[in-house]
Amino acid sequence: MTRRPALILHLAVAAILFALQFVLPPFHHGMVARIMVLAAYAIGYNVLLGYTGLMSLGHAMFFAAGMYGTGLTVYYLHFGVGEALLVGLLAGAVLATVIGLITLRTSGVSFLIVTMMFAQVFFLSMLYFNRITGGDQGFNLSGRLAPFALAGFQAPYSDPIVKYNIAIAAFVACLAAGLWLIRSPAGRVLIAIRENEERTRMLGYDTFRYKLLALIVSGTLSGAAGSIYTLLFSYVGATFASILYSIYPLLWTLLGGAGTSLGPLVGVGLMTYLVDKTSEYTAGYLIVVGLALVLITMRFPTGIMGGVRARWWKWLP
Repeated sequence: MTRRPALILHLAVAAILFALQFVLPPFHHGMVARIMVLAAYAIGYNVLLGYTGLMSLGHAMFFAAGMYGTGLTVYYLHFGVGEALLVGLLAGAVLATVIGLITLRTSGVSFLIVTMMFAQVFFLSMLYFNRITGGDQGFNLSGRLAPFALAGFQAPYSDPIVKYNIAIAAFVACLAAGLWLIRSPAGRVLIAIRENEERTRMLGYDTFRYKLLALIVSGTLSGAAGSIYTLLFSYVGATFASILYSIYPLLWTLLGGAGTSLGPLVGVGLMTYLVDKTSEYTAGYLIVVGLALVLITMRFPTGIMGGVRARWWKWLP
């Protein structure tokens, strides 16, 4: 019975996001599209932190791997959208597999530090090979992609309608993938690892294999989000591989509610609008944002959706 209200809630959220495109003014139309893509990235991170209990500070490399996998193949090899998306997704998956085989031999703080170190190596590599990657300045894909075409409708990917609807499709796909994993038997093992890895191992489960699965899924979803971001906003740059973009999904997930399906969306949306609104009034907006985040965290220690689940909606996944 608990699955029915959860399904209704998620369908309602998707329907509301779809309907918003018809009433939002241009600025917020583009901002919500960006929020949905970044929420897809945060969903990937939530699989690792929220459901498996592994805190990473290196997820920017997976997001950027998807961006560069798609961007470089479009820019230099003139790939179409389908092939470029596939390359971006595979880049995130392959990198996550390689990194997982190495970093998952550690745990706790050691895992966090090692993932951060690998992410820094990736970031510095993007800067070092700036003749190819564009370094900090990056490169633009405008005019290099064939227009989006469907049932007689044709428009560039920068078109607001195309951008918004692809963004919502990417978000819903990542949300569905995350929910499917967590509802599956493998997902239950991941949650058991989060709660007590030693006991899970004693029950006969290969915890290393399951943690590797979680990291591969997490890296793949993050890479897919990076790939979509590149197509919709026509830009690739090393900034997206920096430590800041590894900290962001951690903050979004903790703020929205780690281990909740809608926490990433709530966290990204709230933080994005906090930064946007406070920056209109003061140059020291980060201080105001920081204080606001502290107050919200004090009110909801398990994140906003975590608090909602604890107090009202016990069935919330």
